Amino acid sequence: MTLRQASPNRLLLACSAALVAAALLSACAASGNGLQREAATQLQARVLEVTQASSQDNPESALQALAGLEADLAAAQAKGQVSEERRRSITTVATAVRADLNDAVAAQKAAAAKAAEDARNAAGQGTQAPSPAPEAPVSQPAPAPAAGPGNTSGNGGNAGKNNSDKGKGKN
Repeated sequence: MTLRQASPNRLLLACSAALVAAALLSACAASGNGLQREAATQLQARVLEVTQASSQDNPESALQALAGLEADLAAAQAKGQVSEERRRSITTVATAVRADLNDAVAAQKAAAAKAAEDARNAAGQGTQAPSPAPEAPVSQPAPAPAAGPGNTSGNGGNAGKNNSDKGKGKN
């Protein structure tokens, strides 16, 4: 398993998911009055969906699961499986969770918009004519000294000799 550095939003979302799970599970726990075991089991399953979606950095899916939890809560209360006091307790926690998830969705959308803007800027810079790069001067060898009457260099072993008949054919 490789470790990767978590973004601050992802870390916040993971912490929120843990708190969500703890708060909602305690609110849905089937202790004594206010919540029948069947309703508690169903609501705890919904809490697990919210928690898993949150921990997978998917706040939109977590919001959908939270809506399902609230719908199940309303249905359980209508059947008399949840007391009004317990419903208020669970709803209070769900409202706080919804606010955290909405913040996470907004943060993701802002990050996506910034990434899109950065991509547009990068694409815009790529289509513009690149500014000409200054060319490095090409070094050329120094020109050879001009051959003149007094120049005897460069003739090797024949320096100073009269080679006037060179290049002439034999008669």
